[in-house]
Amino acid sequence: MANRTTLVPPPPLNPNKSAIENVLELTELAAIAPDIFSNTRPLWHPPGARGIYGGAVIAQCLAAAQRTVPSNFSVHSMHCYFVLAGDSEIPVMYYVEHVREGRSFATRTVQARQRGKAIFTTTLSFMRENSGGKQQVKHAVPLPKEVQLPDDEGYDFDANGTSPFISRRIEILNRDSEHPHEKRTRQWIKARGRISEEGGHQAHLSALAYMSDSYFIGTVSRIHPLYRPGDPSNLKDEEGTGGEKNPQGLPEIGMMVSLDHSIYFHEPKGFRADEWMFTEMASPWSGDGRGVVQQHMFAADGTLVATCFQEGVVRLKEPRESASKL
Repeated sequence: MANRTTLVPPPPLNPNKSAIENVLELTELAAIAPDIFSNTRPLWHPPGARGIYGGAVIAQCLAAAQRTVPSNFSVHSMHCYFVLAGDSEIPVMYYVEHVREGRSFATRTVQARQRGKAIFTTTLSFMRENSGGKQQVKHAVPLPKEVQLPDDEGYDFDANGTSPFISRRIEILNRDSEHPHEKRTRQWIKARGRISEEGGHQAHLSALAYMSDSYFIGTVSRIHPLYRPGDPSNLKDEEGTGGEKNPQGLPEIGMMVSLDHSIYFHEPKGFRADEWMFTEMASPWSGDGRGVVQQHMFAADGTLVATCFQEGVVRLKEPRESASKL
């Protein structure tokens, strides 16, 4: 298995599917045992990151679990833990366990493993459609009134077009506030191309899960602000400085990695992931080398489709002690 990024050679890209569907495609390993899957295609290792992009593992765990529940059950929550950095040079194996089969709810756990060790684990809960009762309590956070849909010709933070989704980041709300918890980072996102009808609403949910990890814990570095090596947002600050790194002399991030990730899916069939979605992130707390971020995800029509939380390690680079002169 050395030097093989997938368990079996990947097939050609399917032109009838969107880029994100191809990226998240799974290979079922029924010949080994039921409910075991592996990544069909190599997974992305972001430059400067410790391992593969977390959103890919989140989304593939969701995709694997969705294949083990009845078609009239939709995910309403998943709670994840990043255990070890994933290696993009070897395959990931996904093991789904059936925890509960109820009339209204079903529960699954999924472990992503490499070299026999868990690198990621998640528990997901699914709810049978239309089982919430005829009379319901309902409310939702509204889409901020001042935001406007982006045009398709705006600046894409993946200028090479290699990412399976498009991101349009917006100026930080309350940027001048002295209180980091009052600031909001915002972006518009959508999957590239058109998600196939064959993928169903499950493909849109997996795509949302993939995109939910975009710049998530990085919110902490932008609201303080902190300098994060390799972050594309640094380029704007470095323009006109001759390429000087950290020209503002900001405190520098030494380590920033995700620890856990939760998604609450409010409207599993109330959006398309290949149409613009608005996300707003805020951090209620950071300290003791960690930070917490909350994210609301809206469809363009204002529907609140998901709420996410993430906690991560946020450690500053410590100054080097001068070598003693003896």
